[in-house]
Amino acid sequence: MDMYTEHFNLKLLPFENVPDPLFFYDYGDHALIRKQISGSLQNGRGLIVVIGPIGSGKTTLSQMIKFDFPENLKLIWIGEPPANSTNLYLFLAQELGLQPSSSEKTFVMRDIRNTLLKMNSEGKKCLVIIDESHLMPDDVINGIRMLNNFEEGSIKLIQLLLLGQEELMDIIIRPEMESFKQRIATLEILGKMNVDTMLKYVSHRIQVAGGTPALISDTGWEALSIAFSTGGTPRTINSLCDISFNVAFEREKPVVDALDIYEATQRMGLVTDVFHYICLLNTREREIKSQESQSAADKPVPGAAEQSSPSITREAEQGSRVKINEVPDISEIRMGVAELSPVDQKGLKVPVTLLLLSIVALTLSVLFFCHRTNSTGFLECLMDLFNAF
Repeated sequence: MDMYTEHFNLKLLPFENVPDPLFFYDYGDHALIRKQISGSLQNGRGLIVVIGPIGSGKTTLSQMIKFDFPENLKLIWIGEPPANSTNLYLFLAQELGLQPSSSEKTFVMRDIRNTLLKMNSEGKKCLVIIDESHLMPDDVINGIRMLNNFEEGSIKLIQLLLLGQEELMDIIIRPEMESFKQRIATLEILGKMNVDTMLKYVSHRIQVAGGTPALISDTGWEALSIAFSTGGTPRTINSLCDISFNVAFEREKPVVDALDIYEATQRMGLVTDVFHYICLLNTREREIKSQESQSAADKPVPGAAEQSSPSITREAEQGSRVKINEVPDISEIRMGVAELSPVDQKGLKVPVTLLLLSIVALTLSVLFFCHRTNSTGFLECLMDLFNAF
């Protein structure tokens, strides 16, 4: 799958879905949130929560924090929340190099606090990152609240960074979690990238990998914009671009175009409007070819004039002028009905005669009704006739 790096003259795979700080897009919301988190850690504010959809870059963002504090930061990473608060404390104690004399929660918390006090006196910081925090049971949430209470003056002895999906917000806003909610120093929400940010993000990753934005054609960029018109997460964007580059490589193309983007959306099962864009491109291409063919047909053939006789040429020119200046005679167009022949006219005499006789009979009937009703006028007679019905 990585063979396309050589094909496109790239040094690295540009769209791997791994939290690689080298490819971190330090712009927009990600840069702002990174700055906020770093500021909270430097000021020892304590509990930080970052919420975002799957693949929004939460893990990569957390990895960048370590680079902001490379020397004096003790980083403890928990990939999945423990089953209960006791397991949480025992895990932290082990990561801090402790061997608690008892597994009782109270004694473990005492040992953790003493170690954190020593680290703080040495100018060191401890950051605990808990991923998939939306899976935390209530007991673990309460355990985190207790850890957040470890303080030395106004400084928090331990920094806690919770990363979770949107469900974490549903937990935080519950009435029984009000105490926990009040202890959150920073709450950041990562959303989807809009089209403009997405295009810059893709270009950034290509350049970090040693390529240029020209590796994607104009139609390819347009197709990407259409595919993520409603926004996209870094993980989905990376997957689509990676598959698109592979498709272009399989087809031995020098650049990625709209057709490759469309094929990638099909392989990923994404529902987008890229197909309609492809149809539009095909229509434009046919129109251009048709215009080129028409231009070639209208172009005079060299030497043809000398081979034609003067009389034939004049007749052709006159015929052409007649066709160009020819205006249809509207008097000859009668809603598609041709001029009637004498036979057709004779055939209409009987229906016309019957129509006239019907009109006469109707008139006599009206006059007879008026006479019987002793109406004083024709208008009064007609009113009586309508009232009769």
